[in-house]
Amino acid sequence: MTTGTIKKVVSDRGFGFITAEDAKEYFFHRGALDSSIDFDRLVGGERVTFEIEQSPKGARAAQVRSA
Repeated sequence: MTTGTIKKVVSDRGFGFITAEDAKEYFFHRGALDSSIDFDRLVGGERVTFEIEQSPKGARAAQVRSA
């Protein structure tokens, strides 16, 4: 698991970005969130853990959970 912080949430489009502890930025889609996280209440600065998976557009966050 990787730990990071929610950098930005684009609510109307259903995605956002996480900055990992190693300073890399990862895209996430609302479908990648664990059921314990309410996307509509998600804000920047929240600590999360996540897995990194490869997609056709590059690395992205998956299985995102509150830290």
